Amino acid sequence: MIRVDSTLVSDTAGKLQSSIGHTSGKKAVKYTMAFDRVLPCSAQAFSGRSYNSEAVALPHLVWQHVRQEAGHQNLYVLDRGLQSGKSLEAFAGQQVPFVCRLKEKRKYELRANLLGEDQRTDLGEGVLVSDELVWLYCGERIQNKKGNVHYRESLLEQDLRLLIVESKQDPGQRYWLLTNALQLSAEEVARAYRQRWDMEVFFRFLKQELHLSHLVSLNQNGIQVMLYMTLIVAMLLLIYKHANAIGYKTAKRRFAMEVRNLAIAIIVAACGGTWTNSSKHKKVVGIFSDHSWYKTRLFCCYTCCLVISSW
Repeated sequence: MIRVDSTLVSDTAGKLQSSIGHTSGKKAVKYTMAFDRVLPCSAQAFSGRSYNSEAVALPHLVWQHVRQEAGHQNLYVLDRGLQSGKSLEAFAGQQVPFVCRLKEKRKYELRANLLGEDQRTDLGEGVLVSDELVWLYCGERIQNKKGNVHYRESLLEQDLRLLIVESKQDPGQRYWLLTNALQLSAEEVARAYRQRWDMEVFFRFLKQELHLSHLVSLNQNGIQVMLYMTLIVAMLLLIYKHANAIGYKTAKRRFAMEVRNLAIAIIVAACGGTWTNSSKHKKVVGIFSDHSWYKTRLFCCYTCCLVISSW
């Protein structure tokens, strides 16, 4: 299951060379990422105004990830950003399974009612209100001879499954969930959408712990490089955290100490000296403990030191 979402980072100084814009008037960069609950698997930084819409940014990253994994069986989980009829039709045509949240009161044509009398309606944190096979109405963009643009309503003749789930904690709050994975049960669809929250937790980790919101560079290439470097550190830190069964803050502190010790050891060794590390953390499982792969360790050390310097 791949969670896909975006987050905005505003440049308070307004010095970005290009940006997607922001409702507050500030310049901003959009980070769109795919996350498999353990590690990030794809990421892209957007600064063009055309990517201000999630209907453009999210499908772009999904197709990028699909091309990377030929013959995949991933289920892509998205929020309300995926509303475009063309994207929905393309995903269904290329057999890219997805679960997304549809805007309430979206116009559709009922094809079949899938809610049986014996079907389970208790979905844990929600109650299944309806389960239907539908065709969606979408807006088709039309440009006349004068160059004026208007939208014409058209019917997307593609079988999609629409589930309406009412929250138990907030009665009256209903979630319209749309999927083309018709083989999944209603409970599996609802559980998949709930697990999309892992993406929000990961964004919080990147912004608060790794300070992804600090724009070190002001051009597109520099922002993309900093994004990749931060994700490299994030993956190493998550592996370190899992190997030592510790929390994020403790893992970050010990990880930084180990990287600094490694940098000192490499410099001392390069100068012909001998480095003796303290035995204080001998029981900690180190990701840099192997003395082989010198260049790889040097690259990781350099990358981590650059990111850690911004902490």
